[in-house]
Amino acid sequence: MTTAIYPGTFDPITNGHMDIATRAASLFDHLVVAVYDRPLKNLLFSTSERVAMAQEALEELSNVTVKSYSGLTVSFARSMGAQVIVRGLRVLSDFELEFQMALTNRKLAPEIETICLMTRGENAFLSSSIAKEVAMEGGCVDEMVPPHVAEALQERFHSLGAEAGSKVRIVSLRD
Repeated sequence: MTTAIYPGTFDPITNGHMDIATRAASLFDHLVVAVYDRPLKNLLFSTSERVAMAQEALEELSNVTVKSYSGLTVSFARSMGAQVIVRGLRVLSDFELEFQMALTNRKLAPEIETICLMTRGENAFLSSSIAKEVAMEGGCVDEMVPPHVAEALQERFHSLGAEAGSKVRIVSLRD
């Protein structure tokens, strides 16, 4: 049985993440969507909220589980018995960082392969940061995230009020 992990922050999970997870689930016997609990990012949602949103978004995929983790991704992959790390590529600029991470992971765990899946064209622009910025500014994110995530974004930004800007990395949508 081949187990793969799909690691990320998923703050929040987007339709692009779901596409990569769905396609990876069709390639491997078991896929663990691995929600990193302590990234060097300013998070909008807690680890438990991100796990819950991902679980709901992917609940129809019977061979997918969602778990949080900390520490090295390869250590988590080993603990799950995974042979593969799945990464998604959106644009050319993603490649350099993903290539560097894949080489580092190969050095740390040569028995674990990294496989990159290219996003579908309709998701090439999409990132969690963009979805958060659009939602923060009151824009419609219905085609970017699952309905329960759109609702969670709206509720979170409403509750944060004026402090919302400190929780979102501005991408460039205002230019």
